Amino acid sequence: MIVAVIGVIVVLGGSGRHSAIEPVPSAGSGPIVAFYGDSYTLGTGASDDERRWSTLVCRDRGWHEFNPSVNGLGFIDNRDHFGAGDLPDLIITARPDIVFVTMGLNDNFSYDLAAPDIKAQISDDLSRMAAALPDARFIVVEPFWYTDERPRSVEVIISWVKSAATAIGADYIEGASRWIEGHPEWMASDGLHPNDDGYLEMARRMDLELEALGL
Repeated sequence: MIVAVIGVIVVLGGSGRHSAIEPVPSAGSGPIVAFYGDSYTLGTGASDDERRWSTLVCRDRGWHEFNPSVNGLGFIDNRDHFGAGDLPDLIITARPDIVFVTMGLNDNFSYDLAAPDIKAQISDDLSRMAAALPDARFIVVEPFWYTDERPRSVEVIISWVKSAATAIGADYIEGASRWIEGHPEWMASDGLHPNDDGYLEMARRMDLELEALGL
């Protein structure tokens, strides 16, 4: 297994090397595993996609990774990235065996203006994917966070994500919002995203949680 800004609207992402327009699954021969996430699952800040936590976890298990995650994506923010469709549509089309949901970080920056819409969209996204993929196993992860300071919205959005996960019978991984807390050495030069060491720690923590789930 694997070894070892609050007050101003900020979108975690950018226009760097990562692209989710045409996501290419990894070459693993195991089950297809799809990731619904933002820049923290896309791997922004890593030196290479091979060093992001999702790819480390999939490679370790021989999973076939399908990761169309998007910089700056929230349950309501940046939803027009795919034009007429959205990322849940793309995941449904891929017919995965396992679906990870690692969303919610960017919604903190829209919370004051759109809290009811965020709450409704969380439930809508999870229930829509679950209905379209009745045989898939869903793993919903507590939304990641990136600073030691935490606005009240972080805990509120976490509670909404957990409630929606329970409603569809998903596995739920708690504590992920604190996985890189207190370790500035795990952050990339932009101060917003993990670096290779940060993603390795995220992979290590995710690995322990998945082992507990029997995966």
